[in-house]
Amino acid sequence: MAVRPQSINPITRWSGSAALLFVALLVIGPLVALWLRADTSTSLTSTDWAAVRFTLFQAILSATISVLLAIPVARALARRNFRGRSVLVTLLGAPFLLPVIVAIFGLLAIWGRSGIVSQILQSLGAERLNIYGLTGVLLAHVFFNLPLVTRLILQGWGRIPVEHFRLSAQIGMTPKDIFLRLEMPMLRSILPGAFLLVFLLCVTSFAVALTLGGGPKATTIELAIYQALRFEFDLGKAAVLGLIQFIICGIIAFWSLRATAPIVFGSGLTTVTRRWDVSSKIMLWQDSLVLIAVTVFLGAPLVSVIGRGLPALTNLPDAVWPAIFNSLIVALFSAALSVLLALALAGYIDELKARHQKMSSVVEGFGLLTLAASPFVLGTGLFIIIHPIADPFALALPVTALVNAAISLPLALRALLPALQHNRQIYGRLSDSLDLQGWARFRLTTWPVIRKPLGFSTGLAAALSMGDLGVITLFAPPDVETLPLIMYRLMGVYRMDEAASVALILVALTLTLFWVFDRGGRLGHQT
Repeated sequence: MAVRPQSINPITRWSGSAALLFVALLVIGPLVALWLRADTSTSLTSTDWAAVRFTLFQAILSATISVLLAIPVARALARRNFRGRSVLVTLLGAPFLLPVIVAIFGLLAIWGRSGIVSQILQSLGAERLNIYGLTGVLLAHVFFNLPLVTRLILQGWGRIPVEHFRLSAQIGMTPKDIFLRLEMPMLRSILPGAFLLVFLLCVTSFAVALTLGGGPKATTIELAIYQALRFEFDLGKAAVLGLIQFIICGIIAFWSLRATAPIVFGSGLTTVTRRWDVSSKIMLWQDSLVLIAVTVFLGAPLVSVIGRGLPALTNLPDAVWPAIFNSLIVALFSAALSVLLALALAGYIDELKARHQKMSSVVEGFGLLTLAASPFVLGTGLFIIIHPIADPFALALPVTALVNAAISLPLALRALLPALQHNRQIYGRLSDSLDLQGWARFRLTTWPVIRKPLGFSTGLAAALSMGDLGVITLFAPPDVETLPLIMYRLMGVYRMDEAASVALILVALTLTLFWVFDRGGRLGHQT
């Protein structure tokens, strides 16, 4: 006997609707404020348009370099099985969790004018490096995005069944034939979406441009907004720039969601990392050199932060302790709000998919709306909303936590929604037939499935908020600091030893928060 699906649970409906309304107001409200405050009668200066051009130019270059370099790295990882491979794959995730300001500090320690590479060049009679400007922005963006694209491409290689490579070896296909017949179709399906995702991240990377931009020739849109608000206090100009930024991000976010064309290779009996077409010593040396180079490139800045930060721990500035408290409060509140909104929206979308497919797509689209709005654009809109009724600087920490939660929401939603849909496919009809509802259904069927992605999402949201250096720079008065902000201010006055000690504390707290929540979701997990 067929079981008719139950009507949407009232709690799920009301909580999902409330979360949807909250997200819509949080994103659309600042955009409306930008639209109303935008001074269209005042044309942008040549400097402002130069910032728009530089933003697009550096994003295209950064995305192109990241994608091109990620292909040989992912290919080497996909076709080699060696001791320490899992450690290297884990290292590829470190830059994504590493606070931006800490990574920049590490890059300067390696590539800056006083860095290791510059010292070597000087000893050889060459000039020291100057990475400020376009060079520094590209270097930082490749450092952050090369691992991300590598992981995306590596997942694509993992979807090609190993039997395909075995059959290719049996019929005598050359490595070139294998690349054209198997690997190239996979790359064509993944690279466009990966490129657009990196492009979007590079357009909205305020901290990188703030620390490594290097003057008017290397100013991004978000830097121009920051200057208009904090130095010129020109709200109309900031609003116009914010709208331009949103339009660019909206177009890129739209195409990034549609650019990936799935390709199906069929199923296989095993996913063991083994290749029969790469046994030559030349290929072995090629892959080894690629993996060694990427390990040094990603690992050297991390090692330099640890090496310089440990001896400086005895020289901590007094302002660090209030900054630690502020950072923890902002991170924990942001993570809690992000996962609560994601859980409410994911549950509502999951219920709607079984009954109103089009409506579920609309709700999911609203949940991912913050992909099109950078933290700085949302912060600018909130600044304009708050300014007439209250002192925006007095609300620096709450607004920072709110925006960080909104930005983390799409990541949490992407982690939780597939888990809920999988749970419904397995246990949905059985639970409906048993009339299992409410807390009992959640405890017995839902919680065991979502606890792992929920822990991961909470840890990721807390880690990203802990290292944020975006909205806080827009709102924070001199007497309010978070760890990234105090570190940036110390670097600005060349107190590098103290900045190194703050960097080490920031890294330790960021990784600890992620580990605690992620580990908590895995404890006792059997699925």
